[in-house]
Amino acid sequence: MFVDRVTVEIEAGKGGDGCMSFRREKFVPRGGPDGGDGGNGGSIVVLAEPGLDSLAALVHRKHWRAKSGTPGSGSKRHGANAKDLTILVPPGTVLVDTAGDFVLRDLATPGESVIAAQGGRGGKGNTRFKSATNQAPRESTPGGSGERRRLTFELKVIADVGLLGKPNAGKSTLLSRVSRARPEIADYPFTTKIPNLGIVQVDMDRSMVIADIPGLIEGAHQGAGLGHEFLRHVERTRVLIHLVEPMPMDGTDPVENYLAIHEELKQYDEQLAARPELIAVSKAELPGAEEVQQELCEATGREVLLFSSVTGQGLKELIHRTYSLLAEERQAT
Repeated sequence: MFVDRVTVEIEAGKGGDGCMSFRREKFVPRGGPDGGDGGNGGSIVVLAEPGLDSLAALVHRKHWRAKSGTPGSGSKRHGANAKDLTILVPPGTVLVDTAGDFVLRDLATPGESVIAAQGGRGGKGNTRFKSATNQAPRESTPGGSGERRRLTFELKVIADVGLLGKPNAGKSTLLSRVSRARPEIADYPFTTKIPNLGIVQVDMDRSMVIADIPGLIEGAHQGAGLGHEFLRHVERTRVLIHLVEPMPMDGTDPVENYLAIHEELKQYDEQLAARPELIAVSKAELPGAEEVQQELCEATGREVLLFSSVTGQGLKELIHRTYSLLAEERQAT
């Protein structure tokens, strides 16, 4: 099960109370205070774990609570510190504080972590309050409360290249041809409802990760269709491949389809619309594909590639051109 958004309650552990105690031993008439400090409460740490690709493990646990520290005791014994509670999430997860509506941390790098809720500090025992003027202190402090938060985890797929296009533009078929990914493929819209990742081996030493993103429709920047579910995943990619179907099943115009999606990207984020992009007409085996390629060239003033995932026509050129564009983007950043 693929899950890319989960909201949970987290609560760090409470600190242990400080102890008020006096040393009482036979033949030691002046024992003095010997109350120990309480232990610190456990914090809640969120860690980006390599290999994870979904937030499904968080779905059935809506409350995460770390253990509390133990109280101090006599003989100046310090209470035990509680262990931190670690929540594992996929790299690319954004932590949003729901109450404050701000991003706590963007865990984009594998192995990166953040303390999402700090455990309470242990209280002080009465030994801490001993002084020349207060040799028998009868005061101690309670442990501090742990932080509490309502967090929303949002996963944004991390990929080098994102495949754009209307539903049924051939994104899943392309990914299945150039990688070992096996996305669902059918001749109806919105076959892809979740992002699929595939590693494309360009040659022995070069590879890139391509994401097949769910199809986009007009009004997506306002949440229509898969809306923000689609656009959130596009944000991570460095390069975009915009696939245009030459004979859409709904009878729409291919050039208008390209312009509509490009406008959706611009409405959502202008920087996203300005990202390096290759335009490619898919399904070159269909009649009229070359005419659509020419029309797109004239409408955009840019070069438009033509390929077929069925026959293999133009696939190598598409992959090599994509990697070259990706290499330029990596050097620029």
